[in-house]
Amino acid sequence: MECTVSWTGALGTRSGMGFVAETGSGHTIAMDGAPDAAKPENGGQNLAPRPMETVLAGTGGCTAYDVVLILKRGRHNVQGCSVKLTSERAEVDPKVFTKIHMHFTVSGKGLPAAAVERAIAMSHEKYCSASIMLAKTAEISTSFDLVEA
Repeated sequence: MECTVSWTGALGTRSGMGFVAETGSGHTIAMDGAPDAAKPENGGQNLAPRPMETVLAGTGGCTAYDVVLILKRGRHNVQGCSVKLTSERAEVDPKVFTKIHMHFTVSGKGLPAAAVERAIAMSHEKYCSASIMLAKTAEISTSFDLVEA
């Protein structure tokens, strides 16, 4: 797996904190820093997600992928899955994630709550590389709602 991240600056200039990631699979992700009123040249323009937001989003994608796949493999009729991630970060550098809560909303026909709970646990204990990595610095908790479709 590879990825190249390039500084784009602000609207093509070499000031600002815009970046574009080009993934090995041929996709791009734009990232930008938060505006800095005190030193505008050091801040972004709020044109894209922050790099740490993309880490959080990637983790959500990783675990949601696992949950859907595990339920499908178990021959469950899963029809929807979303996960809302909320987090806290350390106050000082490096501002690592210290707490992450993932709330899943899973829908389907006749989905047993135990199967959903098991899929979420398996993702976090065995399959989701991102959440397992982040668990080295963050306390990760999960919850879920089950919606009959």
